[in-house]
Amino acid sequence: MTKKWTPASAADGVEQVLKILEGKWKLVILFHLFGGQVKRFSELEKAIPAITQKMLIQQLRQLEADGIVTRTIYHQVPPKVEYSLTDWGQELCPALDALLKWAENKK
Repeated sequence: MTKKWTPASAADGVEQVLKILEGKWKLVILFHLFGGQVKRFSELEKAIPAITQKMLIQQLRQLEADGIVTRTIYHQVPPKVEYSLTDWGQELCPALDALLKWAENKK
């Protein structure tokens, strides 16, 4: 069943989405994980050179807490940690692609 939105409920829904995705780096991280990609922490650091290690950790933890990213820890020496999108996180891909296309139309 499709939810019927009112202007007020739509505004509330958008506010909730923005709370989940707020932060300078979350969308950048998501784009690096789309398409079923699995990245180690160090790979994300290299892929996003302008982000600090502290900020990357913070953003990944928030995405994980919100159920968008999953973290897999391999207990080995040296420790190995991989990040990937949950199924729910992967569902963001079409919406973010649409935003990119919308932004292109401004040019």
